[in-house]
Amino acid sequence: MEYSPPRPSPCCRFPGAVKKKALLLSIMLFIWMFVLYSCVGPCSTGVLLDSPRDRDRDRDRDGSERADLLSRLRWEDVDYYEEPAAARGAASRDLLLTDAAPEPSAMSSFSNGAGSKKLPQAIIIGVKKGGTRALLEFLRVHPDIRAVGAEPHFFDRNYDNGLEWYRDLMPKTLEGQITMEKTPSYFVTKEAPARISAMSRDTKLIVVVRDPVTRAISDYTQTLSKKPDIPSFESLTFKNRTTGLIDTSWSAIQIGIYAKHLDNWLQYFPMEQILFVSGERLISDPAGELGRVQDFLGLKRIITDKHFYFNQTKGFPCLKKAEGSSKPHCLGKTKGRTHPDIRPEVVRRLRDFYRPFNMKFYQMTAHNFGWD
Repeated sequence: MEYSPPRPSPCCRFPGAVKKKALLLSIMLFIWMFVLYSCVGPCSTGVLLDSPRDRDRDRDRDGSERADLLSRLRWEDVDYYEEPAAARGAASRDLLLTDAAPEPSAMSSFSNGAGSKKLPQAIIIGVKKGGTRALLEFLRVHPDIRAVGAEPHFFDRNYDNGLEWYRDLMPKTLEGQITMEKTPSYFVTKEAPARISAMSRDTKLIVVVRDPVTRAISDYTQTLSKKPDIPSFESLTFKNRTTGLIDTSWSAIQIGIYAKHLDNWLQYFPMEQILFVSGERLISDPAGELGRVQDFLGLKRIITDKHFYFNQTKGFPCLKKAEGSSKPHCLGKTKGRTHPDIRPEVVRRLRDFYRPFNMKFYQMTAHNFGWD
């Protein structure tokens, strides 16, 4: 609305100086009212993404899912479950960071309030105990990436809730930002590729892979920390200890047959839409692997060597500054638990078992990960 000051009658004209002051005061008042009106919308919606009630609801839901899932050990459940960041009480050495996802900064939260919720354009689909949590937290440093902290498990356990339920879990993003989530169980879930393809064939997929033998031991270590009475690693590995026949029905073994699971994904997505990140290089050269991920997502390489430092005590790289924090972000006290001693003969037989599957995986991805 354009301001038009009232025109005084000829008999009541103000002196020139008084008239100028009145005009200036009116303009300032108009500007103040315009700014106040503009602020009403964002301020009324709130700056924070989640209300305390929403956080309590999510925490209760995650807790009930964990209790049900950890009651079983075999392939159908334990093989793919990785707890939400705020709830995990134990883990193994492949996770580089602490449990809790950092709180977003006030500025990023304010921007979030002005954005909109979108279905993810990129998903970290696997694998469990490969370093998916580390990768997600590293990526959240990028200003053009907004990611869910907890694992939605939409395409494996909550698909019946519908896409709108899934979208509502996502953080708000501005134009040009990428929405992401990570659920490592997707890679080994038979229905996940078709379901994600039905959502969007353009979805970019990221898989963090790791030496399958080390991954299996790490997987067992995490389960052991929660259920100390489970059988030994060796007894779960073999169907018959005398013959050395590997029990491929055990989740910890099954997940590491990467070529088998990748075959399922290639029926719905071309290889150029899938990026494989080395869990070993994520430790030895985090900036290099993050550079590949940023290129894959079509983002500027903002996350570089300057964001990391190597913690000599922990033996892992850590973030110098996490998202929304001025403090370093590194491996928590409950992480990096020592793996149990496994007889060299058991490890050798496992390596022999995985070797042909690894070779096939190298051919499929055109990349030798050096696990043999």
